Amino acid sequence: MSSRSAFWRALLALAVVALSLWITLTTPPRLGLDLRGGTRIVLQTEDGPTARADAAATDRALEVLRKRVDGLGVAEPSLARSGERRIVVELPGLRDPRQAAEVIGRTAQLTFHAVTGEAQPPAGPDASHGSSGSDGQAGTVAKSGTPRVLADPDAPGRFLDLAAPVLTGDGVKSAEAVLDTTSGRGWTVDLSFRDGAADSWARLTGAAACAAPGDPARRVAIVLDDRIVSAPAMQTGVPCGSGIGGGSAQITGGFSAQDARDLAALVQGGALPVPVTTIEQSTVGPTLGAEAIRASAWAAVIGLACTGLFVMVVYRLLGVLATAALLLYGLISYAAVVALGATLTLPGLAGFVLAIGIAVDANVLVFERAREEYAALGRGTAGRDLRRPLTTAFGKVWSAVADSHVTTLLAAGLLFVFATGPVKGFGVTLAIGVVTSLLTAMVITRLLADLALRLPAVRRRPAVTGMAGLGRLRTRLTRRVPRLMAHRRRWLLSCAALLMAALAGIGVRGVEFGVEFTGGRVVQYTAERPVDADAARAAITSAGFPDAVVQTTGDSDVSVRVRESGDGEQREIREALTRVAGPVEVERDDLIGPSLGGELRTHALLALGLAVAAQLLYLTVRFRWTYATAAVAAMTQDVLLVIGLFAWLGKPVDSVFLAALLTVVGYSVNDSVVVLDRLRELRRRGGGVPLADLADRAVAQTLPRTVNTGMGALFVLVALAVLGGDSLTDFSVALLAGVVLGMASTVFTAMPLAVALETRNPAPAATGSAGGSSGSGRRQRAGGAGADRDRSGAVV
Repeated sequence: MSSRSAFWRALLALAVVALSLWITLTTPPRLGLDLRGGTRIVLQTEDGPTARADAAATDRALEVLRKRVDGLGVAEPSLARSGERRIVVELPGLRDPRQAAEVIGRTAQLTFHAVTGEAQPPAGPDASHGSSGSDGQAGTVAKSGTPRVLADPDAPGRFLDLAAPVLTGDGVKSAEAVLDTTSGRGWTVDLSFRDGAADSWARLTGAAACAAPGDPARRVAIVLDDRIVSAPAMQTGVPCGSGIGGGSAQITGGFSAQDARDLAALVQGGALPVPVTTIEQSTVGPTLGAEAIRASAWAAVIGLACTGLFVMVVYRLLGVLATAALLLYGLISYAAVVALGATLTLPGLAGFVLAIGIAVDANVLVFERAREEYAALGRGTAGRDLRRPLTTAFGKVWSAVADSHVTTLLAAGLLFVFATGPVKGFGVTLAIGVVTSLLTAMVITRLLADLALRLPAVRRRPAVTGMAGLGRLRTRLTRRVPRLMAHRRRWLLSCAALLMAALAGIGVRGVEFGVEFTGGRVVQYTAERPVDADAARAAITSAGFPDAVVQTTGDSDVSVRVRESGDGEQREIREALTRVAGPVEVERDDLIGPSLGGELRTHALLALGLAVAAQLLYLTVRFRWTYATAAVAAMTQDVLLVIGLFAWLGKPVDSVFLAALLTVVGYSVNDSVVVLDRLRELRRRGGGVPLADLADRAVAQTLPRTVNTGMGALFVLVALAVLGGDSLTDFSVALLAGVVLGMASTVFTAMPLAVALETRNPAPAATGSAGGSSGSGRRQRAGGAGADRDRSGAVV
């Protein structure tokens, strides 16, 4: 590396590190609700009688909801439109989703009516269902602008006949919850009207004041969503014809403080232009979020420490420099997440920790190649300039590093497009980690190594660098190359048997889809005393939920999954648990509507299909189709084996599992790409060596890299599995299985299949001059080595 290029690399690295440090110290992270606690509600707008639910109507509904949320007094709420018809509402610190859903999800059509008299109870279905409010009032709902019959809130069982509305909520200027201590009415809602509406209110009350005392016509009905919330009679002091001036009114009704505030928020926000329905609801307690942060932080520290120690033991001085680069990787990745304003979620933290393994991979590739280049140059030549083998290694590994990072970025991109909620954060942090690992490995590690190898003390002791020896595993494999490809049919049959076992698990046991893919509700409770799973299950069954899935974790945590999503059913379940476990607190509450569950399931299948197609397309561009097919076949096998494992274990398949599965896709293809890239290089210079022998050499030469990279990932995943909490255990198990299977499938599936496909479909002979014909013939005898297309420009 020239002095000029070293200067620019040093300047770039210093600028990036300084900026990252400044961002880390000055900008707080934006935590997701699963880390800081709160309620997340996803609403979907529906077509109304007079309005279509399009993007414009959803935007208007969003502004109405924003005013209502402001009235709830929630600190730092977040509302955003997602797609054309969905609104995502995040309310930090709010642990009662029923309160939020009732307030922000109501249409809130406020109208003011003259009462024409008493009416008979309505007949037909409306008598029992009608415009029933939460208190069960009934009435007949008429089209807007026509008379209607609604229940009298002051006389249960009696009904009032209302005239067409004179005023709507659009005429209300402000609404405020007030405690009326002077007249003893308790909590009320005081209204003030706009100019034109104030005149209409005066005419309405003036006409009612003309009726005789005791006549129902002397009352004015205030109706919210087809339910009379208040129907005050005009006092004797209200003048006939003039009515109540001043542009103000008061809604009474025996409200509690919270009811009055909620009603004021609804009236202040105004009516929704179109109806909305809740399709997803999630609540996380602050304690659970704090525990998740601590657990993930410890997993990151322990995983990074174990990985760094392993790299230092194996690669000595270069390992020390790589560990320093890994620390800077953590700083730069975190700063990038904060600077982009990305929301840091629990799966996002997992992606952040997991990307440490990806950052190790690039360093291991470079160091293993540097060992080979040092051995090829000889101790005398390499010892005079230790930077020469390292510089050569950096140049030759670029192809494999780029390919492995691109394949992982493809998986992260699909997660960002198709995932929802916290899992989308996993895709963001994983993508940031992949890009950052390129910077730290190819710039920072290279810069540090170049500076260290210039030192006279290091040049006098080449062994301390970690490049002077091939390593025990590489030395053994070099002396005696395993003839794995001689038994390739045996390996393919063994892999096929494993695949059949996985498919049998999927077919016999079936895949247990999580609530995100089926719809329903999962609530996690924490009890004051230890909970017995059988006792909890029996209590919930006796409460009328025989199909509930009850699971206990630890001594006092229990989760209940049911198809019923109503708040009434959840109260019954909570009461049943209280009888057997004492008082319980809700730590997490997830509700998914059936329509959204089906949509998420479709998106998951589409994401997997696109992942396979994208990897095949990319690898076909980078390699010959035979190599691409072998790599994608091994990757598909890994995915099916992980799904089969979860089917046999009875573990749920949810969006977090989908994140793990798409990460397995990237890992599997990553391993295959490195080995196939080495096979391509060996074929180009292999002469007349049979293809099977070249494949054996490729496996032997890259196996140390595969093992060392896998160990780095395994340290991190084990730390996540042990310390990451229940929410990340299944995620870690899926990735642990995927990493191990990916390493094995590269050797026992991808390589045998590539050899078989290349043998049956050799590359076409190169055309050229007569002088090149004999060379072409020799290349054909070697399995088309010379004609194999090298599209990378570099090899490993």
